[in-house]
Amino acid sequence: MRIAVNTRFLLPGKLEGIGWFTWEVTRRLVARYPDWEFIFLFDRPYDPAFICGPNVTPVVVPPPARHPVLWWAWFEVSLPIVLRRYRPDVFFSPDGYCSLAARTPTVMVAHDIAHVHFPAQVPALVRRYYDYFVPRYLQRAERLITVSQFSKNDIVEQYGIDPAKIDVACNGCRETFVPLTETEKQAVREQYAGGQPYFFYLGAVHPRKNVDRLIQAFSLFKKQTGSTVKLLIGGRLSWQTGPVKAALDASPYRNDIRLLGYISDEALPGLTGAALALTYVSLFEGFGVPLLEAMHTETPIITSNTSSLPEVAGEAALLIDPYDPAAIANAMGQLYTDPSLCRQLAESGKKRLDTFTWEIAVEIVVQNLLKSV
Repeated sequence: MRIAVNTRFLLPGKLEGIGWFTWEVTRRLVARYPDWEFIFLFDRPYDPAFICGPNVTPVVVPPPARHPVLWWAWFEVSLPIVLRRYRPDVFFSPDGYCSLAARTPTVMVAHDIAHVHFPAQVPALVRRYYDYFVPRYLQRAERLITVSQFSKNDIVEQYGIDPAKIDVACNGCRETFVPLTETEKQAVREQYAGGQPYFFYLGAVHPRKNVDRLIQAFSLFKKQTGSTVKLLIGGRLSWQTGPVKAALDASPYRNDIRLLGYISDEALPGLTGAALALTYVSLFEGFGVPLLEAMHTETPIITSNTSSLPEVAGEAALLIDPYDPAAIANAMGQLYTDPSLCRQLAESGKKRLDTFTWEIAVEIVVQNLLKSV
């Protein structure tokens, strides 16, 4: 079988959620099926490290697509030409976009439809693109995959898509996320938090991630406890970051809050594993990969009682109302003062590890590739 794969998000040193899904799934497909031919479709010069087998043919398809006009040009003009040239049996698109103009059978991964629920948090031109194209993409693809039952239900409810054409996969976790020894934890604390315990947030910083309320909650926690605990915020500043900057400026504990920026692949497992807790209080997620990474490092979790997050967290987290800084602060206080609760959450997380693996995701993808042709 010949499979064309949308690999736009395979960017060296810049892999985030969709990029990691693309990489972890496709490299396993390439290794599992050496007789299948894979055509990796990049939108810019690629890193040869992503060409993960002799059965992979890389193709650069211009233009680099990071703007709505360029998305249209890539998916509706350039991509159909390339697909006609290489004649794949199926087009696999793991980033929620596909081509309306192409005739190739298509399997698309729809991670979430957050733009439907938080339209004001999406730039106007991007929102117009999503409003027009996303429902058409969902109708166009022969098969759809989501990464949570929540996302499947949301797509069915919002767009009336036949649930029979949607299968639920998941995300997995990289092998580098493992529990740390106490000595290793303290070394991370010394490097990033002045030797003190810390709460850790990981993710891009934009309104849906709710970092402003996390900062407000941390300030309440500090006022209530007088503790030396720090707050480490890992992730790039994305868009509409004014409320985050305002919360930082207003916090009397600004010196205890560190913005780390983009975290390298080498540093992230240690930062997650040494944390007092992962504080992932996003307003909306299609999955929430940092939860899974925390479970693998046996780190307690505070997360939201909304969207897919309870589905992923199970009993491994304290669930809070993300709109209530006092509730977040209360959860912080519980974990700060109750080591037995921390151990209980970590143990619950260990029991969920086999529920979310890349092997499960790959199997679902394979089933849908075969169904589509």
